[in-house]
Amino acid sequence: MILPRETGQNRKSKRFLDFARNDQTSVKICDLTQFYSPLSGGVKRYLHEKIAYIDQYSPEMEHVLIVPGPKTQMTATARSRIYTIHSPLLSRASRYRALLNLRAVEEILERERPDIIESSDPYQIGWKAISIGHSLKVPVVGFYHSHFPEAYLRSSTKFLGRGGTRRAMKWTRAYVRKLYNRFQATLVPSEILAEVLSGWGVRNVRAVRLGVNTEVFRPRPDDAKSTRASLGVATDQKLLLYVGRLAREKNTQTLFRAFQLLQQQRPNEFHLLIIGDGPQRKELRGLQSRNCSKHVSWIQYCTDSADLASCYRAADLFVHPGVQETFGLVALESQACGTPVVGIRGSYMDRVICHDQESWARENSAEALADAIEGASTAKLSVLGECAARGAENLYSWPRVFEELFCIYREVCANYRRFNGEGQPQAVHHSQLPQI
Repeated sequence: MILPRETGQNRKSKRFLDFARNDQTSVKICDLTQFYSPLSGGVKRYLHEKIAYIDQYSPEMEHVLIVPGPKTQMTATARSRIYTIHSPLLSRASRYRALLNLRAVEEILERERPDIIESSDPYQIGWKAISIGHSLKVPVVGFYHSHFPEAYLRSSTKFLGRGGTRRAMKWTRAYVRKLYNRFQATLVPSEILAEVLSGWGVRNVRAVRLGVNTEVFRPRPDDAKSTRASLGVATDQKLLLYVGRLAREKNTQTLFRAFQLLQQQRPNEFHLLIIGDGPQRKELRGLQSRNCSKHVSWIQYCTDSADLASCYRAADLFVHPGVQETFGLVALESQACGTPVVGIRGSYMDRVICHDQESWARENSAEALADAIEGASTAKLSVLGECAARGAENLYSWPRVFEELFCIYREVCANYRRFNGEGQPQAVHHSQLPQI
């Protein structure tokens, strides 16, 4: 009996079905993003934790990552390949690059033939991922890591006026709706943000928690004393810590003003450690020059996770001034290390705080944040920290997160194959913008 030859398309169909049934058949996942640099934070952390999870727990899977870089090259491990594509530099501070060579992206995907593609980009890479997915007949999901309409337009009122800002928000919402409705699923890092996008008309939203590496970010060892000594922090001072970009959308200028108020009201009682860089470094240097230099330490970037964990453990309080966070990974890392968080209420980050927020600021102002820091510093921080560490470990360990994520992948693949791609959103050219 002569059996029909198994073509490449037949093999791919079988792999999709096996993935949907969770059989031990090799499945290839591809991630695309521009939010990636030697100095980047949350998105890069998520991607590398996914690679580590596949390497440790999922021998039936392969992973491909495509990102911009200073030169075109590929690095490989047993079950992962990272492609960097030569791309122009956007910022010397953040080292982010614009991935403009879409033909190179297409060539890599055609060669790798992944079973599912995830795009973490709301710009040209997102549109290209949709187009290639349609061509290769594979499902594409989008991860909405950054709530960019909120981050960049809400603060534009003084430039555009209220009417101009409303029109810009309307256009941006239409753009988000048009792009993300073309993915087989849109992943978001919080339930509240999922509700926001659903309210905008995005039909396929799935909430996915992000996580923390609890083997690195943990309350032990007790190395706080040596870390504080290396920073020149006095034993009777409260060490405040901020980790992240120094940028308007992170609201860091409010933090700097709040610390200046604390120094005026309670001089020498607090020391501020900043880890990060960005456009508002000038404002940070200004803070250091205003009689605060010996009470403000600045580390432009901490590339080693173990060193970063030591800084979290050394701090008495982690201060997060952000009001536009979609998740707040650094707040979660701090809690996993046993250090409680204080910030401004009302962002999507509130849901990942594993201790009470009684002392948090109720409005976005330097005065309110300074009062919140002062109030939190008088609480039983060790009790709050222990509660936070337990919650972070139980709810947000990366293995738990990726188990949930890969269940969504399986569901997406099963639905895609069930309909053979029919009835799925069709790809469009990335220059096709919404008409309002």
